Order: sequence, then C-alpha cells, then structure tokens
Amino acid sequence: MNELIFIGFTLLLLSLNLVALRGGKYFLMLLIVVYTITMNIFVVKQFNLFGLAVTGGNALYGALFLTTDLLSEHFGKKDARRSVYLGFFSMVTFVVLMQVLLLFQVNDYDYAQESLQTLFGITPRIVIGSLLAYFIAQNIDVYLYEWIKKLTNGKHMWLRNNGSTMISQLLDTLIFTSVGLTAFEFLPFEGVIPTEIFWQNVLFTYVIKLLVAGIDTPFLYLSRKIVKK
Repeated sequence: MNELIFIGFTLLLLSLNLVALRGGKYFLMLLIVVYTITMNIFVVKQFNLFGLAVTGGNALYGALFLTTDLLSEHFGKKDARRSVYLGFFSMVTFVVLMQVLLLFQVNDYDYAQESLQTLFGITPRIVIGSLLAYFIAQNIDVYLYEWIKKLTNGKHMWLRNNGSTMISQLLDTLIFTSVGLTAFEFLPFEGVIPTEIFWQNVLFTYVIKLLVAGIDTPFLYLSRKIVKK
C-alpha cells in the first residue's frame, strides 16, 4: 500500500512542477520555497517502502531536483542557481523562526506546544546536515546539468537530467546520512542511526531517489510542449 501511495505522491509533485512552469520561472521559484519548507516537516514522518524505513521527504527532494532542472533547461543557469539560494534562505528562515516560537512559555490554553516540539524541536546535527547537503547537492546539480548540456550540444535531455541528478543525489545522501544521522564518534552530536547500517541506509535512500529521478524524466520532456504553448 505504501508503495502505491508513494508513487502516486511522486506523480502529484512532478505534475505540480509542470503547473508551476505554466506560470513562469517565478512560480517555479515559489514552488522551491514550498518544497524546501515542507521537507523540514515531512522528514519527521517515517514509514516502510519495500520493507525498509524511509522518510516522507524523499519524494519532495526528488521533485525539487526536477524544479531546478526545469529552471536550468528553460530559463538558464543563473535563475537555477538563484533558486538554490532562495531555497537555502527559506530553510534557514523557517528553522530559525520555528525555534524562536518554541521558546515562548505557554499558558493554560495552549494545546500545540508538545506537538510542535515533537515536530520541530530538531537537533542541531540534523539541521546542519540538511542545510549542508541541500546547498552542496543543489549547486552541483545545476553545474552538472549545464555542463552536460554544453557537452552534448543541447541534445539528449534525458542524459543531463539523469546524469546530474544521479551524482548530486548521491552526494546529498552521503552528506546528510553521515553528518545529520549516523552516530560517528568523531562528530560532536549524538547520532540517530548506528554506524553498522550506514551503507545500508545510504544505498536504499539513494535507490528511492533514483526511482523518483527516473519517473521525472518524461515530465521534463513534457515541459517543452508547455513552454512552446
């Protein structure tokens, strides 16, 4: 059941990218802000896919890579890179504001503090890992997309889409899993997952992201028809 829901959710997110494309580059940038903020919420949701644990942010992160690829393809590297900074700023702003909100002392009428603390009382390590992985992986994705596009003289859109995403998603998975989650002794914060399942976690998370990347390729080709209209 989870597998069907996940595929349906992924298709919904990728379709939203095409809807935003109809509105132009600023709609795509706005969607990046929405995706980056909701990822910080969805990541706390955990469930099983094919018998292994994943978070609710995986599909969103895959859709986010398509959004930057759409900006690179139709509006250029400059706008794609600007959207990365916009997403990073949105993530930092959301995290800071939420932590300030949690500092307020509640009164007798409050009923949300405990739930908000559970959802957003995130550890510094997860925040640092998430921000670092996002910033590095997204910038590399934009760079590789343009590099492959020039290398192939604008041909083989599937190659630059999947090639850039495969490499950048691998880096993202490695950075976030190691810095944000794994209990490595040389890191100053307490880890969430034991070191012995580090590579298992990386491999399965990466496979899920590749699945989303494979699904998004037809959507990138459909985007050409939308832009022509």
